[in-house]
Amino acid sequence: AIEADAAAFTPQSRPRLFVIAFRGEAPAELSGGGAFVTPAVARARDRLEGAARAAWTDWSPRAPAGRNTQLADLLEPDAAVAWNPPDLTRSLVGMMSPGQAARLEALRAAGGRHVGALFRRTRREEGRSVQRAEARFDGLAGCLRTPRGGSSRQSIIVVEDGAVRTRLLAPREAARLMGLPETYVLPRGVSAALHVAGDGVCVPAVRWLADAILEPLLDALPPAGV
Repeated sequence: AIEADAAAFTPQSRPRLFVIAFRGEAPAELSGGGAFVTPAVARARDRLEGAARAAWTDWSPRAPAGRNTQLADLLEPDAAVAWNPPDLTRSLVGMMSPGQAARLEALRAAGGRHVGALFRRTRREEGRSVQRAEARFDGLAGCLRTPRGGSSRQSIIVVEDGAVRTRLLAPREAARLMGLPETYVLPRGVSAALHVAGDGVCVPAVRWLADAILEPLLDALPPAGV
């Protein structure tokens, strides 16, 4: 097994576990371990016993080329999307923790344009459940989910020259975050389109997995009938 994050390919934080099984001895150039055998994967490996442990391979695929896009690069033009009314944006900002609110104020004071992703989450604070709005401005979207209520749908937050605006992530933007081409036909309904993204696997991550491990493994198989 390896753990790979879609953030290496598209601007979305989406760590996922991939289990690759191969009958026979793995080629030396593909085994030995590395960055994709994370501590969590190693702990799972070390709990195996007997034949399962003996047959385990620490895959060591080549690293991906690297991401060259940020969240802001994949968004629709401001004029092409519907923004939340100011009172809803104020409500979301009011749900931020003191630390998050301070970071937002620092961005407002800095000027310029800053694009982030925002989720509503329920946290336990001082023995009670509190709904918080949590924003990130590191160039990545949060992990896309299937839409199950308003709190599960990701929002975009833009701080520009002191003003703050928010809106929901559009289905086409979600598709781009999954590495789908512009020609990919999404369902017409918003929820159905967001299910495609939330339930999916990042396309460039799968392409890398095929190039780095699956196809070299196929090349290493003996000719048919041997």
